[in-house]
Amino acid sequence: MKKLLLIYLALNIQFLMGQDYDFGKVSKEELLEAFNPSDSAATASYLYKYRKSFFEYSEDSGFQLITEIHERVKIYNKEGFDYATKKINLFKDGGEYEKMTELKAITFNLVNDNIEESKLKGDGEFDIELSKFYDQKSFAMPNVKEGSVIEYKYKVRSPFVSVVDEFKFQHDIPVKKLVAIFEVPEYFNYSVNVKGYMSVVPKVEVLNGDITFNTKSRSGGSWTPSKTTFNTSKISYLKNRSLYEMNDVPALKSEPFVNNIDNYRSSVKYELSYTKFPNTGLKYYSTTWEDVVKTIYESSNFGSELNKTGYFEKDLEALLLNVMDPLEKTSKIFDLVKSKVKWNGYFGKYTDIGVKQAYKEGSGNVAEINLMLTSMLRSIGLNANPVLVSTRDNGIPIFPTREGYNYVISGVEVANDTILLDATSSYSTPNILPLRALNWEGRMIKKEGSSVTVNLYPKDKALESVTFDVKITDNGDLDGMLRRIKKGHGAMYYRGEYNDANEDEFIEKLENKYGSMEISGFEVTNKDDLSQAITESYKFNTEDQIEIIGNRMYFSPMFFLRTGESPFKLEKREFPVDFGYPSESKYRIGINIPEGYVVEILPEPAMLKLPDGLGSFTYNLSASSDRIQLMVNTKLEQSVIAPLYYDTLKEYFKLMIGKMNEKIVLSKNSK
Repeated sequence: MKKLLLIYLALNIQFLMGQDYDFGKVSKEELLEAFNPSDSAATASYLYKYRKSFFEYSEDSGFQLITEIHERVKIYNKEGFDYATKKINLFKDGGEYEKMTELKAITFNLVNDNIEESKLKGDGEFDIELSKFYDQKSFAMPNVKEGSVIEYKYKVRSPFVSVVDEFKFQHDIPVKKLVAIFEVPEYFNYSVNVKGYMSVVPKVEVLNGDITFNTKSRSGGSWTPSKTTFNTSKISYLKNRSLYEMNDVPALKSEPFVNNIDNYRSSVKYELSYTKFPNTGLKYYSTTWEDVVKTIYESSNFGSELNKTGYFEKDLEALLLNVMDPLEKTSKIFDLVKSKVKWNGYFGKYTDIGVKQAYKEGSGNVAEINLMLTSMLRSIGLNANPVLVSTRDNGIPIFPTREGYNYVISGVEVANDTILLDATSSYSTPNILPLRALNWEGRMIKKEGSSVTVNLYPKDKALESVTFDVKITDNGDLDGMLRRIKKGHGAMYYRGEYNDANEDEFIEKLENKYGSMEISGFEVTNKDDLSQAITESYKFNTEDQIEIIGNRMYFSPMFFLRTGESPFKLEKREFPVDFGYPSESKYRIGINIPEGYVVEILPEPAMLKLPDGLGSFTYNLSASSDRIQLMVNTKLEQSVIAPLYYDTLKEYFKLMIGKMNEKIVLSKNSK
């Protein structure tokens, strides 16, 4: 078998070396390939991935950034069909916009040993407006089947020369051949930011370029015939070319508890530092966080919106009558904004319709809601400031770029503490931010335009307390009662799931989660009172939790509350483990033993600890003649655990889950 695999790999290498990547030149070998030889689990592979970004000059619009894309993808199975739809976001601002052109796309299938082509037609192309700043062009490849090869190419023309899309070298599926080129005229200087764990070194060379100018002039007068003369002139310049070539790039596979896998994707980001054109001085762009903050703050859709106050003053005056405590004022204003203006689902650090209009309409984007909140807090004398955030989907802003932040919350300094607020979530409370905003550090912008970093991860643990009392029947069924109390982030997420759902459907989902369970007497308290912990309680009857063999019963004393398997299976992990927030769970479980049975085997107590106080697990079990008591406590003291602790964390979870799944054995008394 190994010999056959080596032969296959050798043939595959020879095939790659002689491969033709001209558009439309798909081979039978590519169509016959049943799996990626380097990653047999891959649902699809990039056979060829090409990108070239360069500059073109026109006398009408000056330099424009052109990006050429050519990709060839092999689809192995139905799970890979997602790669047959391509979406391209196109930026627009101030009347200027990016435009996609020259789209060609073909699906290739092998039919009766012949290559069959299906070309993309107009009905497979779609255009939508994502927001004020983005349009989206998408296309769906026709006639895609298991085994298809799809190929497409297009250009994107952009007037925004300071914004170069990130060059990504590693993807969710393997890449057999990758070519990436960036050509930039000597007039533009870009800083280069590299991330990821793969070594990526370009081949750099200097090339010649030129700009052609066409002019015309007219000569002649009233006594001589007029004449038009056309003239052509050229200006030569140098351009810097960076070439990246890679073969057999492995897939970057997502792992449990990763905030955003893109943070660790091998890539290069070019950020414009300055321009220097002939006969002009240097013009600097965003090269430091101070530059980034200044650019954002001075935008009319950001800083100016903070100074608008007239639209809410009467409402605040009535709301805060006789309220003196700053914390109470903060809480009341926070609740007012959440109830008055609902989030429309759009992210952004800049306003769209503006804070005043959003307040009037009762709907706005992230910036409108949280800049409004900040303005209200400032208007009553509190030290409140906007905090720029990059959401988890947007990645961690490691390098100073304006595109690094796509979200804004509010921070208010009260009693020597900074309280973070996000009024886009109806069920959030002070310092309890939605998971999307829990991403490393934010950047607070002060009134004078300076900025400081703010840790976004919460200090306080999300608390859960579960009381579970159950009676085991003679046939091994369970009749019991469960009460669950949640505080902090757990309470916020529970309210979001429960309050926004139909209760019958919510209960049915809960029953299905725990197997063949019947729930009765379901009740939720404090579902709207955010100042209190939320409590869920119900009675239940369930089967299939106890195994009966002969005269013995076997079961885990945590029953359906136990964790079945560890999420950490990889031998090695290079990424931090991000739990989002610290947490603590307490379980108090009481089990009534059926009459005629005695405890034969009882698991031993256990205590586990992670190093440096990162977490702990305690398990204490005791039994009398008719009842078993179990106390379980789990703690995670940190939101993020560094990869150097991964081996220990993996072993910790293995032992903890193993203990949760240890079984009690009851035997029937023969007397």
